[in-house]
Amino acid sequence: QVQLVESGGGLVQPGGSLRLSCAASGVAFSIYDMGWYRQAPGKERELVARITPGGRTNYADSVKGRFTISRDNNKNTVYLQMNSLKPEDTAVYYCNAHHTSWSGLEYDYWGQGTQVTVSS
Repeated sequence: QVQLVESGGGLVQPGGSLRLSCAASGVAFSIYDMGWYRQAPGKERELVARITPGGRTNYADSVKGRFTISRDNNKNTVYLQMNSLKPEDTAVYYCNAHHTSWSGLEYDYWGQGTQVTVSS
């Protein structure tokens, strides 16, 4: 059974920092693309950052220079370090694991989400 469990969300003041973690189980973590998405009230879910098994990263323009995604394949965990947080970063943050097999089969899993609120 695949499980992605996020942690680290909470309430932080503008300009502050948070570090999200996502612990994966039941998957061959090292072969999966791992990503963080977010969904604010009334908005669609959007990509925040992704990291490939080899460590290549990409970020949404809105978080470049402020957020950093990383992974520890020994701990089956992906992280999102969020600095210089802004009120518009307020959202539920979701962890995603994605893999496309050589035969084209798609494997896609989601965590339950963790709330991040940026407010004074």
